[in-house]
Amino acid sequence: MIVLFLAAGFEEVEALTPLDYLRRAGVTVKTVGVGGKTVTGAHGIPVTADLSETELRPEQVEGVILPGGMPGTKNLEASQTVQETLDRCAAAGLMIAAICAAPSVLGHKGLLAGKRATCFPGFEADCVGAVMTEGPAVTDGNIITARGAGCATSFAAAIITAIQGQAAARKVLQDVQWDHERHTCI
Repeated sequence: MIVLFLAAGFEEVEALTPLDYLRRAGVTVKTVGVGGKTVTGAHGIPVTADLSETELRPEQVEGVILPGGMPGTKNLEASQTVQETLDRCAAAGLMIAAICAAPSVLGHKGLLAGKRATCFPGFEADCVGAVMTEGPAVTDGNIITARGAGCATSFAAAIITAIQGQAAARKVLQDVQWDHERHTCI
């Protein structure tokens, strides 16, 4: 299963758009609440996670998604469960996806070294070792990064493409009336 971590202060759009689109694509994805099952986002929206950190079974994790937001990104980085999951995914070459400020978590761990990546403007220095680009969503090997909330659809499409291929991503985008050729984040 793919795990999507939610920590207090997460950016709701960056978490819920990929979650929704991945589930539309038939991907098994579970939200994991850092610090408890009910987590409140940066804009005051409470979300009940599928699992708490203590319920997560590392052997079941096939990939990880980190939404940005503040202080959500800092709270993700402070979580031992998130850190251990990232270590496990990195060692196994599993998908690691982060959007907005969250690529900084990967940069601080050295996971972006030599990789093309993007992030919310102002967090580039925290993406240690990355070859920074300005694309809405960037895939380099097992790492997927994206710029911010306006790029959440592009981020979700990149994740679906990595897991199920481009045809599956196009199908979901078509189903939600997203014209990927004409719409993108800035």
